[in-house]
Amino acid sequence: MVRNNWTTEEISEIYNKPLLDLLYDAATIHRQNKDYSEVQISSLVSIKTGGCPEDCSYCPQAARYHTDVKSQGLMPIQEVVDLAKKAKSEGSSRLCMGAAWREVKDNKQFDRVLEMVKEVNDLEMEVCCTLGMLNANQAQRLADAGLYAYNHNIDTSEEHYGEIISTRNFDDRLKTIENARKANLTVCSGGIVGLGESTIDRINMLKVLATMEKHPESVPINALVPVEGTPLADQPRVSFDDMIRMIATARIIMPKSVVRLSAGRTEMSISEQAMCFMAGANSIFAGDKLLTTPNPSVKSDMEMFDILGLTPREAFKNEKQAAVSAH
Repeated sequence: MVRNNWTTEEISEIYNKPLLDLLYDAATIHRQNKDYSEVQISSLVSIKTGGCPEDCSYCPQAARYHTDVKSQGLMPIQEVVDLAKKAKSEGSSRLCMGAAWREVKDNKQFDRVLEMVKEVNDLEMEVCCTLGMLNANQAQRLADAGLYAYNHNIDTSEEHYGEIISTRNFDDRLKTIENARKANLTVCSGGIVGLGESTIDRINMLKVLATMEKHPESVPINALVPVEGTPLADQPRVSFDDMIRMIATARIIMPKSVVRLSAGRTEMSISEQAMCFMAGANSIFAGDKLLTTPNPSVKSDMEMFDILGLTPREAFKNEKQAAVSAH
């Protein structure tokens, strides 16, 4: 039963349950979905790296911080298509293209991104973009080019947001998500754990997502990967049980969404990741890098899938199921 009227108190009660009870409840809901052993594999390509004018405290791509990230201009179309083909051959059904922009501008670079979207869509992969803020017209142009999903994380609670970013506000995030919805794009939106937020901030972040008119189809849960040179470089690593609580709570309150176990997997053993899958995670990013941070290799992920009896989810699964039901 999908609900959009969750209260802070209800979510808090779920989040704070004894861990094994929470895990059991989330696993039960997850298994009510007959495809619980399917995990979507997505690949993330940084099509334009570094030099971003924003001041997101966690991000090594912000121009104002001194990190090891080297700025690179927008990639050639063919290079992106070749990376997409390689990702597909390794089991990915979705390609997410990320550009370190504050917002989309109507220029030749955006035209090139639209061309990338068309070409990758022709490979029968779900195409996702994360390009910063965009207006309704730009969202429509992306949809017309064949974009499947737009990623725009809300990052943290509205109350904690100003502590992390000052170059835009929380409402700017919501407006971009609204523009993606107007263009009938699916929405990928989640957040980051470990930004110095309180438990109630985490609960409020999940509440924003779970009380949207339509839940995001994909909810990434990221653990902060602290990067030297950023303001959050000295943040302690997120504990494993905190990640489990976030994933399990997201699964219970957004039962139909794909919950993506995102940044921070390199720190987790197979048994810890297994608990995340049991708690309701049903998507991962594959490939050696997530934009600029390390990620487990495809080979080690495939070995893990084999051990756990997981299978990669095919592209456009929901649409294919809907088409079959209609007949």
